Amino acid sequence: MVGTALQHLPRRDPATYLGKGRAAQVAEECARRGVTLVIADDELTPAQQRTMEEVLHCTVLDRTALILDIFAQHARTREGQLQVELAQYEYRLPRLAGSREHLSRLGGGSRGATGGTGGAIGARGPGETKLEIDRRRVRARIAQLKREIEEVREQRTRQRSLRTAQALPVVAVVGYTNAGKSTLFNALTASDVLVEDKLFATLDPTTRHLVLPSHQEILLSDTVGFIQKLPTQLIAAFRATLEEVQDADVLLEVVDITHENAVEQSETVQEVLHELGAADKPRVTALNKIDKLDDPDEVDLSLFPNAVAISAINRTGFPELLEMIGRVVAATMEHVTVEIPFERGDLVELFHRRGRVQAEDHTPLGTMLIGYLPRPLRGVFRAFEIRPAGTH
Repeated sequence: MVGTALQHLPRRDPATYLGKGRAAQVAEECARRGVTLVIADDELTPAQQRTMEEVLHCTVLDRTALILDIFAQHARTREGQLQVELAQYEYRLPRLAGSREHLSRLGGGSRGATGGTGGAIGARGPGETKLEIDRRRVRARIAQLKREIEEVREQRTRQRSLRTAQALPVVAVVGYTNAGKSTLFNALTASDVLVEDKLFATLDPTTRHLVLPSHQEILLSDTVGFIQKLPTQLIAAFRATLEEVQDADVLLEVVDITHENAVEQSETVQEVLHELGAADKPRVTALNKIDKLDDPDEVDLSLFPNAVAISAINRTGFPELLEMIGRVVAATMEHVTVEIPFERGDLVELFHRRGRVQAEDHTPLGTMLIGYLPRPLRGVFRAFEIRPAGTH
């Protein structure tokens, strides 16, 4: 990064965004330093973007375009690539008019927004076709992408239905980007999800099976990191991950406790979850990276719900974290007391694997279990339930 420019205005200039005088100053600075790319930390209208490029004599990207470029580099599954490509096309369509835009800048998945594999962010492609031909091609591609994404979405819906039938609670890992979610996910599940010290290193949701110390089984789902001022156009690119969050039984929020804005970042996560209708889901908070603190014992757990101080790198605090996850997951289940005949040992095993056992005893009639079961499994054990006296 060569430098930054700030402008305080009561409202954005509808033409130049910065204001004519400030835009002229930035243009002089860009010319003096040989700047070829300017990134605005905000959303620009198509008109503002075109005018700024004319004034600054260089390529101008806004916050949305930059994030889409990063997403395109990190999408690895077919679903993620389709979602990012759709978001790119829908973002670029209103920006075709009056620009030197070429469709080679639009490309899905890991090829990046330049349409190539190694181009600079926002790089121009060669000039090409008439505007209306470009528009028709973009609209046709958008329609095709929506059809393909819907097919993939139906497949994922069927997969989630199978999970529901298995009555496995789902815990979705959420948090601000670069908080250490994928590192924690890998450590808990012995998985190999990409871990990099950069923004949005994980775009595609990954789900793994995990057995808690109580022998209860859950599904742990890794998700993309959240950010401040999430552009509305990016909801499509988040779609796969957002469905995982919406369908989860419990959220595991990872917070970089060493970051100076840790509380503000957690509040941003809460805002995004609220927009998704998932803010009220039960939550466990993993206060990560305590290995970087001089005194990890001074971490204030009271600032976050169901908080546990951990280090995903050296696995400090994992027993406490897993115990907390088990308790919060159990709170989403239904409390039952059952007496299972000795010949149905398979149901005793199922209760241990899918539920949370509080107490176990053997009676003349069978095995008595007191604990919690996922609601979908309640029917399997209903015939063996022991109801408290006075109930019907």
